[in-house]
Parts: sequence; structure tokens; C-alpha cells
Amino acid sequence: MKTKLRACLVLMRPPNIITAFADILAGFAAAGGILAISGAGIQIEPAGLGWLLLATFGLYGGGVVFNDVFDADLDAKERPERPIPAGKVSKITAFLLGVALYLIGVLSAIQVNHYAGWLAMLIVVLTLVYDSKAKHSVVFGPLFMGLCRGGNLLLGAAILPEAIGKIWFLLFFPVVYIAAITLISRGEVSGGSRVHGRLSFVMILCVILGLPALSFFDAFDILPALPFLILFAISVLPAFYRASVHPDAGRIKKAVKRGVISLVLMNSVIAAGYSGILMGVIVLGVFIGSILTAKLFAVT
Repeated sequence: MKTKLRACLVLMRPPNIITAFADILAGFAAAGGILAISGAGIQIEPAGLGWLLLATFGLYGGGVVFNDVFDADLDAKERPERPIPAGKVSKITAFLLGVALYLIGVLSAIQVNHYAGWLAMLIVVLTLVYDSKAKHSVVFGPLFMGLCRGGNLLLGAAILPEAIGKIWFLLFFPVVYIAAITLISRGEVSGGSRVHGRLSFVMILCVILGLPALSFFDAFDILPALPFLILFAISVLPAFYRASVHPDAGRIKKAVKRGVISLVLMNSVIAAGYSGILMGVIVLGVFIGSILTAKLFAVT
């Protein structure tokens, strides 16, 4: 029983799910920043944040489980240690686990408001399209994976539906960032190309340089966000640079792992810029949790 439970957890990739919490917190912080400068007499229900965190647990968990369901035959050749090809979890059990997680995600989002519910259903569709078809495309794979995380960030902002129309452009940051990770991850098994490596590095650099540009909007203050921006750059740039120069499987796997975990740091920049340094520190705590769980479970 313990073996099957651990296998199910491996399918869900806990370190990755924890990074998804940071998406919600960043979106929530951005909505709070918009609310603070609007002066509108609107209140955010604290319980809504709990529902949204549970929603992303289900949505992200379901997405990564279905990734293994669709990849079961390929993993049998390239990654036989994964739970399904190793026989630790049957394909049917994994399928049912994925469905259950998706239901948790959508039903939890609906508890907040119908905007969150619709966003959750859209994320389900995006993850299934990515898992089943899009990830095999050099263009659509990175795009759909990025849209999944961008949608997750907007899901956090859905606690204040009025804010979505004012911060929708934030989804471009996770879209470009995750697209860079997805692009370079194609070389995890047998090595990649320098072209993909260099393009991924440039995309990461564009995200880092683009975040300070948010200060042109009234709700974003770059000063409390600056320490988190520096930490983000230090965390992710060296790994991607090394993988772009020498794109062997080992360096690429390290870059992907660092990129996934450092997504939390990007979210801490957004959170601190919109809602102050304390919110950035709270999101940073998610980064620590992700690092600790990454020692127990695979990220990729």
C-alpha cells in the first residue's frame, strides 16, 4: 500500500505542484495591488485563497498525472523507472487519479466564483491538449505549457474578477518562461541542440529584463521587487547558460530542474512588486518548500 501511495505521489510530482501554489499567490498579490490603488469598496474573501490553492493542487496534479498516462508507452522505452512502466501503478489507476484531481481542481475553483470556475475548466483543456498532442510540437508544446501556467496565475487573480482585465498581460511572463523550459527539456534524455539551448537562454533573459518594465504600471513598485529579481536571475541564468553552451543530457536536466523550481522566484518578483516585500517573502517560502520536496521526488 505504501509503495502504491508513493508511486501515486511520484506521478503527481509534488515539487512542481508546490511551484503552482506560487502562481496563485502571485496572481492573488497582483489582484490585491490593483484593489489597493482602485480605492473601490470591494473586499477579498480570505477563504477564497484557500479554495484557489486547492484548485491548483488538483489542476496541476491532474495535468502531470495525465502526462504519464499519455506517455506510458514512450516511458517504457526511455524512462522505465517511472511508476506506470515499472508496474507500480496501473494505467487505469493513474487515469482515475488524474480525473479525481481535475474534479478537485474545478470544483474548488467554482467555490470562489464562476470566473475562477471557467478558468479552471480552460486549464483542464489546455493541459490535456498539451499532454496528448501539443507537447510533441516544437512550437505548440512550449506555447500550451506556458499558457497552462499563465492561466494558473490568472486563476489566482480571479479572486477579484475586476483585476483580470487589468493584469491579463502578466500571463506572458510564465508563457515565455515555461516555453523556454519546455523547449530545452527536449534534450533531457539524449542531449539537445545548441540552437534550442541558446534560444531558451535568450527567452529567460527576456523575462528577467521584462519584469522591471512592469513599473510603468501604477500598481507595480520595482523597489520591493528588486531583491527577488536579483535572486531569480542568479538562480536560473547560470544553469541555462551552461546548458546552452554544452547541451548534454545532464546539464539540460539540471537546467530544467532549476528552471521549474525558480518559477517560484519569478512569482515572488510579481508578488512583491504588487503587494510589497512581505508578500514576496511569503512566495519565497514556497521556493524553499519546493527545493526540499525536490530532494524526495523527481521534478521532470
